[in-house]
Amino acid sequence: MLGSVLPFTPEAADRVSLYCQEHSTDIPAHLRDHWDWTAQSFGDADKMSSMLQGQWMIFTAQDRKPKRILEIGCYSGYSALAWYEGTKDTQAEIITLELSQVMIDASKKAFKKYGVNDRVKLIEGPADESIAQLTGEFDLVFVDANKDGYLAYVRQILDNKLLSANGIILCDNVFARGLTVGKDVSPSLSNAVRPYWSACGKALMEFNDYVYSDSRVDVTVLPLFDGISQIKWKQGKSRAMVDDVTGGNGTHQGNTNANAMDRAM
Repeated sequence: MLGSVLPFTPEAADRVSLYCQEHSTDIPAHLRDHWDWTAQSFGDADKMSSMLQGQWMIFTAQDRKPKRILEIGCYSGYSALAWYEGTKDTQAEIITLELSQVMIDASKKAFKKYGVNDRVKLIEGPADESIAQLTGEFDLVFVDANKDGYLAYVRQILDNKLLSANGIILCDNVFARGLTVGKDVSPSLSNAVRPYWSACGKALMEFNDYVYSDSRVDVTVLPLFDGISQIKWKQGKSRAMVDDVTGGNGTHQGNTNANAMDRAM
């Protein structure tokens, strides 16, 4: 196959998603219950990761064996519960950030109910302020928050050396329902949410170009879920390149040799 994405219709894509879910190791019953509760309780539950994505999170955590996880965007706590499940062997510390008081309350309720407060710490408030207070390194960073904040959050993580030498940053929704790629990519998207996702698409277009042009890191953008970006330090160059690119003061100077594509929506 020379291409990377099969040309599914929306109906076929739903069938393929269900097929993948049914042929992947299932999530624990309590995680499924929490997913169902969130889907029924919140009008914007589309912000929650899918059930299949929860399966992927558990698998990824079990495979990479992180000792510290940072999650930017907690929502109802579903993804944090998945990271918790996937790190039972490593007993990883999980720090998750959330701004919305409604979702903070929902997450606290879930964390208490499922007994995960021994390793999950919820930090309330604006993500940029919370990130600025963090110390140490994280082996896995999951970004799934306000899309216009992705660039600043990832830049903070890199500039402040919060990503471990062999760590990975996983950014969700980098396609913005397809509108990052172009206006015509998602014709079936509801007009009720199209303005929101159009704005997200513009922000994520800038974010994707920024990461691609940052000489400190390697990135792979995958057509998985609503687009996943995988970001890591260039092998063996993390500390040296941070100091070189930031001038040793944590301020990103950019890559003057990189020419990101100038794309219009």
